[in-house]
Amino acid sequence: MAFALSNMQLESSAFASQGAIPTKHTGEGDDVSPALSWQGAPEGAKGFAVICHDPDAPLVQHGTYGFVHWVLYNLPGSTTSLEENTNQGTSGKNDFGKLGYGGPMPPEGHGLHQYYFWVLALDKPTDLPEGLSLPEVLKQLEPNLIGMNRLVGTYQRD
Repeated sequence: MAFALSNMQLESSAFASQGAIPTKHTGEGDDVSPALSWQGAPEGAKGFAVICHDPDAPLVQHGTYGFVHWVLYNLPGSTTSLEENTNQGTSGKNDFGKLGYGGPMPPEGHGLHQYYFWVLALDKPTDLPEGLSLPEVLKQLEPNLIGMNRLVGTYQRD
């Protein structure tokens, strides 16, 4: 992923930075996406995308490490928040092989995992088709990436 760290601030009403993600937002609960909001997008932002990735997953697939839980794109530049279990934007394919959000579900006994929720600011709106994988989305978005930042939550199965 291109690196365009910015002063955007990403937060969730469901969990604090480095805080535990509530079971409701995991594969062991209701498996619904958490509410997210951001501020301080770079000037000229005309679109956004959101990604959730677990770099602690003990997998190598498609030539990448970790596990992709959520790929959401085609969010308009006026977007500054997503409600819980959002239906905004266009869903990509997660590593569960499904569209939309798939919550944390690390292997039993694997310890605490970190989940990186990224918001990407783009200098143009997008109209990408549904069902793209993270590498496919990033290939399309990287040339237009003008800012990004993350919120990290944690989860551990009992």
